[in-house]
Amino acid sequence: MLTDSERFAFSAWRIHAFASTGNAYDAVQTDEIIAAGDTLLILDEGVVGVAMTWPFAITAEPGRLHAVCEPGAAETFGHIEKALDVPDGSIARACRLAGTLGFAIDTGLLPLLPELPATEVDG
Repeated sequence: MLTDSERFAFSAWRIHAFASTGNAYDAVQTDEIIAAGDTLLILDEGVVGVAMTWPFAITAEPGRLHAVCEPGAAETFGHIEKALDVPDGSIARACRLAGTLGFAIDTGLLPLLPELPATEVDG
C-alpha cells in the first residue's frame, strides 16, 4: 500500500499554448501562473520554448522568443539549465514535445539529445 507521500509525489509538466511567439513572450512577462521552466507551445509557428525571464526557443525557428546559444563542447542540459536558472529537465521536456510534434530542434541542442530517435529531431 502506498503512503500519502508516495501517492502524491509527482512532478507536473505545465505546457502553455499560445497563438504566437509574441503572445507567449508577453504572457511570460505578465502572467504569474507561468513559472520558470514551463514549456511554451506555439503550434502555428512550429515553436516550442521554455519560460523564464527571457523565454527561449529550443526549436530551430525561435519566432519572437530568444534563441539558445550553441553549447560548449562539454556542456549538458544541466549546465544550460543552471546558467539560465530553470528547473532540471525543462529543456529535455521541451525538446521531447518538439520532437513528438515533428518540429525541428535547434541544431546546437541536437548533440545533447542522444536518447531521441533521429526522426523525432529532424523535423
